[in-house]
Amino acid sequence: MKILDLRTMRGPNYWSVTHPKLIVIKLDLEEFAATDTSHFPFLVKRLQKMFPGMYSHRSREGIEGGFFRSVEKGTTLGHVVQHIALELQSMAGMECGYGRCYPAHEAGNVFVVFSYQEERAGEHAAFAAVRIANALLKNEKYKLAPDIDRLHQIREAEYFGPSTYSIISEAVSRGIPYIRLNRHSLIQLGYGVNQKRIQATMTSGTSCFAVEIAGDKNMTKAFLEEAGVPVPKGTTVYTQEELKKALDWLSYPVVLKPLDGNHGKGATINVTNFKDALKGFTDAKRFSNGVIVEQFVQGADFRLLVINGKFVAAALRTPAMVTGDGTATIKQLVDKENKDPRRGVGHEKVLTKISIDKQTRRILKGKGFTPQTVLPEGEVLYLKSTANISTGGTATDVTDLVDPYNVLMAERIAGLIGLDICGIDVMTTDIAIPLDQTNGAVLEVNAAPGFRMHISPTYGLPRNVAEPVIDMLFPHGKPSRIPIIAVTGTNGKTTTTRLVAHMVKNNGYQVGYTTTDGIYVQDKMLEKGDTTGAYSAEFVLKDPTVNFAVLECARGGLLRSGLGFQHCDIGIVTNVSSDHLGLRDIHTLEELAKVKAVIPKSVCKDGYAVLNADDDLVYGMASDLQCKVAFFSMDEHNPRILKHIAKGGLAAVFENGFISIFKNSYKIRVDRVADVPLTFGGKAKFNIENILAATLAGYISRFDIEDIKTALRTFIPSPAKTPGRMNLFKFPDFEVLVDYAHNVGGMKAVGAFMNDLDATVKVGIVAGVGDRRAEDIYELGKAAGQIFDEIIIRLDSDLRGKTADEIMAPLLQGIEDVAPDKNVQVIPEEMRAIAYALEHAVEGSIIAIFTEDVSESVKMVENFKVLEDRKMFAE
Repeated sequence: MKILDLRTMRGPNYWSVTHPKLIVIKLDLEEFAATDTSHFPFLVKRLQKMFPGMYSHRSREGIEGGFFRSVEKGTTLGHVVQHIALELQSMAGMECGYGRCYPAHEAGNVFVVFSYQEERAGEHAAFAAVRIANALLKNEKYKLAPDIDRLHQIREAEYFGPSTYSIISEAVSRGIPYIRLNRHSLIQLGYGVNQKRIQATMTSGTSCFAVEIAGDKNMTKAFLEEAGVPVPKGTTVYTQEELKKALDWLSYPVVLKPLDGNHGKGATINVTNFKDALKGFTDAKRFSNGVIVEQFVQGADFRLLVINGKFVAAALRTPAMVTGDGTATIKQLVDKENKDPRRGVGHEKVLTKISIDKQTRRILKGKGFTPQTVLPEGEVLYLKSTANISTGGTATDVTDLVDPYNVLMAERIAGLIGLDICGIDVMTTDIAIPLDQTNGAVLEVNAAPGFRMHISPTYGLPRNVAEPVIDMLFPHGKPSRIPIIAVTGTNGKTTTTRLVAHMVKNNGYQVGYTTTDGIYVQDKMLEKGDTTGAYSAEFVLKDPTVNFAVLECARGGLLRSGLGFQHCDIGIVTNVSSDHLGLRDIHTLEELAKVKAVIPKSVCKDGYAVLNADDDLVYGMASDLQCKVAFFSMDEHNPRILKHIAKGGLAAVFENGFISIFKNSYKIRVDRVADVPLTFGGKAKFNIENILAATLAGYISRFDIEDIKTALRTFIPSPAKTPGRMNLFKFPDFEVLVDYAHNVGGMKAVGAFMNDLDATVKVGIVAGVGDRRAEDIYELGKAAGQIFDEIIIRLDSDLRGKTADEIMAPLLQGIEDVAPDKNVQVIPEEMRAIAYALEHAVEGSIIAIFTEDVSESVKMVENFKVLEDRKMFAE
């Protein structure tokens, strides 16, 4: 077996709308194409031995052990790869439970679809699963450990830490969307102007001054001391001589820690002699030039958490430790402790596994121990000098025990430093007694405190400390999202997108929109190109100036990586017709419709899907939607429309020459079609459909009817406003139409428009597209032969995998079969073809240029028109 294609879905997609994070592999079963798992009687036992956790996989059986039973009975080998990929991720601490297997169009090929937590982990799991499946089927040995280790590395490097994850989870539970801005913990919550950002537990509202103060331990200590907060006696040293003087002044025991350190790095506690102090000094110097030396305060280590000025949680932190039993070595005790199922690698689980590192060995050496020492029964040995959870420590929730004095002290400290999220490290014998009565002290103030000890304490009640963070960032009633209108379809989606964006702008919004020619923010193009995928959508949603998004969504992006957003407010589908079939494993119109249906399926429950009632495939999308539905139609008597409005539904129709909205039994006339510039006096009937869809989007968005009418009348089709969409140029003796249409439906729509014009000769400059099927290019040729009197065939600059002859032959054959006597010329270069047509234009003719390069084609036509105008004035 081998992988032919791998795609990473990052949003709602063709394979699943509810499972946005999917790996999709196209698998060639090769020599195993004609077999299933029942042909390999040893397979179940090998799977059980290698992956005992697979017992929880229910598969189609619906019971634990179900997958193993299905393997015994006989299932596809694609399912084996699917379940291995899922289990590999689970073994590395990434719970991923969704998977499916589908046959491909090609014999011997299947699609394996499974969820992932981290992209690179999912991709690694895919390739590893195929390697493992091949080894199992061939009854070969396979070392699993390297794959699990690699997946662990990816998880630790790229997955959200527990603090970040808790905040994101709380946001998602409230319907607040998020975008990951880098591979680490920089996250955008919300969209556009309503966005906030977090990085771990620092927020976009965290003061940089406060972070600097908290990071400077001397400054923090001075602030607190002046405010009457108990702090340990100490100083900062930079040399060994200064260290010796400080120790003479303080006396033992002391604590040494880096001046600019965090998370306990480089800290050494309870130092009782100069030799150990010197080692601690050296360790601290690795992290900071200055080293704090201060009196060691007796007691336990507590963390108090303050968010938005309010105390929310407290935890008792205990360093990693073992208790002797009189028989086991220290290493054996550590190994036993690490078998606790709550312990994992890094942040994988509630607790972190304990490692016998350099710090631990130094502690052991100071006590005269080695890892092989047998610890007496009942003796407690602390293995780390700090109580950090990330080094194997434990946490006990004590929130309800904190004395009111200590609560007030914590809230005052957060205010004094100026932190919106503040972690305060306190050493005291009893947190239930005021700190000034226990001789305790505040040791540190943390600007980015970890939440792990509070959300998943080893003992005691977990506290949802992410809740006050989201309450602070998005107070009740404050929006996090911006309105999103998504547009898809085979033809008309770019024009509809631009018209809707124009309508939105006219209603006072700062709109960002994406099209096949570029990304626009407030009508300024920021990126040029075909920008209809997930990246482009996120580009708009990340812009802090945008408060309304209109996003064109093409099939390519949907199949490549899914949508760039989870939900939209309005989803428009213009139509579904034959185009791009055979690409990315979409071979039928029904499959293409399923791709387009991702948009209406992603509409939020209170939103609207706006669907073309005249298109059977688009109309059929309404059957399994959870949102509201509005239809549009060119026929006011369409029984689908009549049935819909009879039930109280909403629709827009072309009736008696008007754009009208039908709501219940009422009819709202918006404007005469002939007065809307986009219809070219009512001749461009295909644009009426686009107008109907846009009108519904405006009405659903609660735009006033007069404002909708104004937007329709002020949207003037032109190369600047609608590049490559019905750009009509009037010369003294002939007309030129530049359009981006590249499929049969688009060409026929242009042909219908030209039939209403008073033209003596219709000339078409056409081309086949290399990534289309031969039968599609043939149909394009037939359409050209039926529409035009004269045809010039050109070639795209990018033949997309075909030769010139492979494109020309079906195109010429299509023309030949419907119009054998048609005047056809072949001029491969697009600009030369356009120049020839313009130079040889006859009086009363119209030239339709179906262009690949819109901007260059328009530029050539405009330059030619300037020359013609000069000639006319010269005469």
